[in-house]
This record gives sequence, C-alpha cells and structure tokens, in this order.
Amino acid sequence: MSAQSFDILMIGAGIAGASVAADLARTHRVAIVEREEHPGYHSTGRSAALFSEIYGNGVVRALSRASRDFFYNPPDGFAAHPLVKPRGSLYVARHEQLTHLEEFARNSDLAGAIRRLSQDEALRACPVLRPDYVAAALYEADAADVDVNELHHGYLRQFKAEGGTLFVNADVQSLTHRAGIWTVKTRDGEFSAPVVVNASGAWADTVADKAGTTPLKIKPRRRTALLAELPAGIAADSWPMVIDIDESFYLKPDAGLLLISPADETLVPPCDVQPEEFDVAVAVDRVEQATTLSITRIRRRWAGLRSFAPDRSPVIGFDGSLPGFFWLAGQGGYGIQTAPAASRLAASLLRGETTDEFEPAIIAQLSPNRFTSEPAARSRA
Repeated sequence: MSAQSFDILMIGAGIAGASVAADLARTHRVAIVEREEHPGYHSTGRSAALFSEIYGNGVVRALSRASRDFFYNPPDGFAAHPLVKPRGSLYVARHEQLTHLEEFARNSDLAGAIRRLSQDEALRACPVLRPDYVAAALYEADAADVDVNELHHGYLRQFKAEGGTLFVNADVQSLTHRAGIWTVKTRDGEFSAPVVVNASGAWADTVADKAGTTPLKIKPRRRTALLAELPAGIAADSWPMVIDIDESFYLKPDAGLLLISPADETLVPPCDVQPEEFDVAVAVDRVEQATTLSITRIRRRWAGLRSFAPDRSPVIGFDGSLPGFFWLAGQGGYGIQTAPAASRLAASLLRGETTDEFEPAIIAQLSPNRFTSEPAARSRA
C-alpha cells in the first residue's frame, strides 16, 4: 500500500499539535496522526485549566503574555462559549517561605501583574486558609479558568475546516527519511511528507529515537489531581486558585467541588498514567495543613503527564541534525496557557517566515539546538 502524501505531518493531536496544525492547514496540506482514539487523552484533557501570566519560568511567561489576546478575543466562530472566566490566583507563603515569595516577586516581568497581600487580605480572599500557615501572599487578579475542551476542539474544528485530516489510533511504528521525504508507518497506514512535527508529548523522545535523531531528555512526570466535596455551607466559587509558593500543593474551586493536587512531578515512562493512592493522600494532607477544611469525600481522582525538557522550557524548532524534523514538545504544565503564541511561532518557523512578535533571545531559548553545539539545520516546509 502506498503512503498517503502531505506537505506536513503532525505527530500528536494534543493542544500543541492541534493548534499548530490549525494554523498550518491554511497554507499546507496537513495531516495529524494520533496514537489514541481521542485527541488530548494524556495531558491536554487532564489539565488544571488555568491561564496565568506569572506561572512558569521567564520563557513560559513570555509565551503566556503573548497568548492573552487570543483567550479573551478568539477569532469569530472559533468557540461557541468564552474560552476564559475570571478566577485570580493566590500564591501563599509560610514565614519560612517569605524569602522565596520575595524572590519570585522581584522578577521584573511580573510588575503590574501581581499585588502583595497581607495575611488578613489573603484570608479574606480564601477564608479557609489557616492564619498560622499564611504569612503573606501574592495575588494575580487576571488569572482565569480556561475551558480546555472548547479551546482544544476549537483548534481541531479550525484544522478540519481548512482541509486538514486527522488519523486516530495511529501509533507511530517507524519513521524513515529518504530523498527529502519522511515516511511514517503507523497502525492506521503509512504517510509521507517533507516535514514531520514531533508534537507527541510524553513520547517526544521515543519518536525522536525512531526518527534517528538524538533525544533531548524530555521527561514525562506524573501529576495527580482530585475533585473533593466541600463541607456543607461553604461556597467556594469566588475563591482564587491557591498555590503554595514552592508549589507543594494547589487548590481551585471547580463547579461546586474543590480541585486539589500535591503538585507532584514523579518521573514515569510514557504511558496511560494512573493516580497513586500515596499521592492522593499527600494532596489531602497538604490541603488540610494549609486550610481548615477536612477532606472526607473524593468524587474523582486522576493523573496526567507533564513533560519537561532539562531547562523546563518548551522545545520549538527544527532539529539541528535531521532535515525536516521539527520539535514541538516539552510544554510541561504550560501547554494550554501558551498554546496560542507557541502555535503562531511554530507555524512561522515551519513556513520559513520571519516574525517580529518574539525576541530572537526567546526563539533561541526555545530552539532544540540550545542543547547542542551543532548549527541549526536550514530545513523548511
């Protein structure tokens, strides 16, 4: 059977792959091959769903700021409902963590985005916090809940409307490169294209290895979350998302329940990850130490995969040694909030366009070639 031919082949239909493919489909024949039956199964669909301009390192924060307009003003017809809803985020610190809080607040790009709160102000924002736990806090008023399903499927609808083709249950078995063309063999058939985009999340290094290039040590890590019932008489809808300054836990109201997590980052192989009872217990214990809540009934528990490059910044760009192989990986827990800007940048690089939107230093800090001394390959779509 001959391979189906495209201009660009995207491996992975999570938020990263879907958003870039939607942009590229306007100008190229694009196909997405997805290993699961449903796109976004491992990470996108298991996100805590917050847009925050202060969450993540400096590179992530820059991408998040550049994504803001899209979330609040998506293109006409992109979504049937608003993509975001005001929430706010509250970073809390115990007395022994005040130095960490101040170090974080001194980041110059946070100026104007955060406000210091006293203990009393923090307790008014989230009344169940214990006074002996919270010494001070930072508040981000503009943080917002994200309708991840609406965002992800908006990109997939856009992709299909532009003529893109999605293949599911198409786990990549092999990749070969001959005469400037990639041939990708999957469970659902063979596909060929001059350019392959590695947007395979936790499997990014596995795909790179199959392609014959050097893996970038992108490590998948398990993140546990659960939805707990609130005690009778407690209305939490107006609370901000509460995050320990060292990210040892977070909590957020969610449709009358409370989403909590121990913010774990357990190194795991790429797989359909499941929550461990120990991590669930840790989440409950940390929230009970920080608040007056007693978590007695858990409605649902799950785990997702967050994949990090060694420097915890995303990887976006052409491989330095393998023609036509493009990295779009290592989004960590920031793939949702950075998707609009990251997809614009990736699409520009894939088209070989210049962009004034992002500083050259940011592009260099995202390039896969930051991990090697080899010059970037001059591959283009």
